[in-house]
Amino acid sequence: MVLSAVHKLRVFQLGFSDPGRSFYSSGDKVSGSVQLEAAQPCRVTGLRITAAGCARVEYRGGKNHKSRSQEVEYLKYEEELRLEEHPAEASNSDGSFLLQPGKTYSWTFGFELPAPGRLVSSYKGKFGYVRYYARAVLDRPSQHALQCEKEFEVEEPLDVNRPDLLAPAAASIQKKVTCMFIPDGQVSICAHIDRKGFCEGEDININAKFENTCSRIVVPKAAIIAKHSYLAHGHTKVLRQKLSAVRGNHIISGMCDMWQGKTVRVPKLKPSLLDCDIIKVEYALTIYLHIPGSEKLILELPLVIGTIPFGGVGSRTSSMSSQVGSMGSQAGSLSSWASFPSSPPSYSNIHRDLRVDGPRTPLLHDYDGGEDDDEGGLFMRAPELYYPPPPAYSEVRQPTPRFSLV
Repeated sequence: MVLSAVHKLRVFQLGFSDPGRSFYSSGDKVSGSVQLEAAQPCRVTGLRITAAGCARVEYRGGKNHKSRSQEVEYLKYEEELRLEEHPAEASNSDGSFLLQPGKTYSWTFGFELPAPGRLVSSYKGKFGYVRYYARAVLDRPSQHALQCEKEFEVEEPLDVNRPDLLAPAAASIQKKVTCMFIPDGQVSICAHIDRKGFCEGEDININAKFENTCSRIVVPKAAIIAKHSYLAHGHTKVLRQKLSAVRGNHIISGMCDMWQGKTVRVPKLKPSLLDCDIIKVEYALTIYLHIPGSEKLILELPLVIGTIPFGGVGSRTSSMSSQVGSMGSQAGSLSSWASFPSSPPSYSNIHRDLRVDGPRTPLLHDYDGGEDDDEGGLFMRAPELYYPPPPAYSEVRQPTPRFSLV
């Protein structure tokens, strides 16, 4: 930062060695430098670097809107920089150094982030955050210390090719519908997805079956839901957010509908945050039926949004093979979806004489309110068929036998 004229320092700033880097991970080295430039002769007694990372939750809740807050520390580092690296023109017995105006001083620093499993990814939400920063503290004799800091992002890798994330997810649910406390049939959902782990930009293929035996018209829908949970001293505040959604066709009474590979795309979003003690970010695929005059029938399948994308079909095939026995009865009703009908027969094998050459007439004529009942109305009309005339024939004269007398 550039200081005002009342300070003896013109420049006091902290920067990282790779300013274009978007994030760091466990085990990476964070390095940078601190720059000082004096506007007039200035004495300093020390310069140190501190790095910290913490998760903090703060919100108001309860009947009295009492403030609740909690904080967990994940990173703490401190390093004293050696001012002797830049010899000053004068030094006192108290160890202070004189910085000359018009000259830029620079000190480098570096530290290594903890091993995997000890950090959590950066996060910023409505009621909490996970924040990492490096701070430079400049001590001056008989004056308050000056500080400058710079944040850096941490993103822990989350591989969706793990066996538990490659395993499919399936569930089923049903609900009885009533009208004025009178039973009115029921609705049901049975759904599954090929795997639980996905990354940004990937498509989720949904296989589902919806049944409607109530008297109402229902609408099937699906959406990706994000759930943010904030924990403070035993109290939890949860926020839910709909990210992207798809819908199907209306299902009338006594009918069913099936989704075979209906897709919903994962939008741009933060990976799942599962290892933080006081903040959780979880995702789910919600498949539900909108029922007029009644609560929705909701089915949720767990999702994990990772940073390392799906490796290929081979990984999924091996995982699915190992999970066949664990699907149970929930996926048993869906097993028939994988079998598709065989290709239709070739019409070239049908003799042309069997085809109808007459005009194709619709099954039902549209009723447009005409007065002539013979020309309108919802009546079936048989198409006029024209059969070809029989082939022409001619008499064939047989030769007359001749007899001879011997």
